[in-house]
Amino acid sequence: MKKMRTLKRRSTCPISSALDIFGDQWSLLVLRDLLFREKEHYGEFRSSEERIATNILADRLQRLEGAGLIRKTGGNPRSGQQLYAVTVKGKDLIPLLLEMMLWSAKHLPGTTTPRRFLVELKKDRAWVAREIRRRGGIEAFLRSL
Repeated sequence: MKKMRTLKRRSTCPISSALDIFGDQWSLLVLRDLLFREKEHYGEFRSSEERIATNILADRLQRLEGAGLIRKTGGNPRSGQQLYAVTVKGKDLIPLLLEMMLWSAKHLPGTTTPRRFLVELKKDRAWVAREIRRRGGIEAFLRSL
């Protein structure tokens, strides 16, 4: 069994401390896939459009698990069928990711967010965050509208 990596902080600044956990270009995308796209297998993360390399994916999953944001739930790690789930601590990042989506929709032309999702998100961010948390993803949320 691998020893879980301990988190080293650069400072006690809350923003810096958070960036020590998920301040690279891949960690939030793994969380996005778990939280919003209903992915849970190692192989499913590999099929995301951003094309994460296997060594980086393995490192980010280990880092997120070590930080208590995700947990392994079963499956064979050697088969690409290892299962992962977001913890309560990880789900607490939903509002942050939703704000990033709104910001991107406003300031980065060409980003793709379903229009009816943006409408609901602009109306009541807290309700959308609760519903995504409860239903398990954006697709499940949209199906419920």
